[in-house]
Amino acid sequence: MREILDVQNLTKTFKLSKKQQQLKKTNATVLTAVDNVSFKSYEGEVFGLLGPNGAGKTTTMRMIATLINPVSGDATVDGFSITKQPQEVRKRIGFLTNELKLDDFFTPNYMFDFFANLHGLDKSTADARKKILFETFGVDEFAEVKIANLSQGMKQKTALAVSIVHDPNIIIFDEPTNGLDVITAKVVTDFLISLKKQGKSIILSTHIFHLLENLCDRVGIIINGKLVACDETQNLIGETTLEDYFFKIYKETTQEVI
Repeated sequence: MREILDVQNLTKTFKLSKKQQQLKKTNATVLTAVDNVSFKSYEGEVFGLLGPNGAGKTTTMRMIATLINPVSGDATVDGFSITKQPQEVRKRIGFLTNELKLDDFFTPNYMFDFFANLHGLDKSTADARKKILFETFGVDEFAEVKIANLSQGMKQKTALAVSIVHDPNIIIFDEPTNGLDVITAKVVTDFLISLKKQGKSIILSTHIFHLLENLCDRVGIIINGKLVACDETQNLIGETTLEDYFFKIYKETTQEVI
């Protein structure tokens, strides 16, 4: 298989304010959110990054998507460096986070056309793409409703459509079902399955065990900013479940009683 993502010793730190120090009950002025993380993913597979809240999943995803820069390390996406060739990386990926906020003032139609234009799609291609995605997610009935007036689920489905307007082969989803109702979450999950069948390369961050176990070819586990395990899903869990394996390694890594 062709290597599609090569993460090489990514590290990211953030300065802590006095208020953040108080909340975290620490005297440290710097937080290491991602600590020397390395892993690979291959064309046509789904790679899952699993970890508890605050483990470093989102920070890792944002670095790969070129939204924030690492303090050290690098990654290549389809052969292009996130630090040296970020524009080339952005051309090749679709990125969705549950924190993606579309402008409340505009409609799904406007937002889709705006991002299609940013990606250089001609009108006929953009319209055909919009028809497919809006019908898939049921956005077509709400295409002229302002984002502010949409339900949370419809906002997420609109954001999903917008994030892949250019039909990218590499898709990065950070907690795509977090905070969604069960119906909307299933729509998103079913779409992930359809993307996998199309041969898309997917990088998925979540804490939902069954989603990773059923969908992912390879899984990495990140705890306190460190990648503590990474392998093909079946090799990782053996005869157990991903949930059981995760809590076993979490307990060994943190020494916490669960």
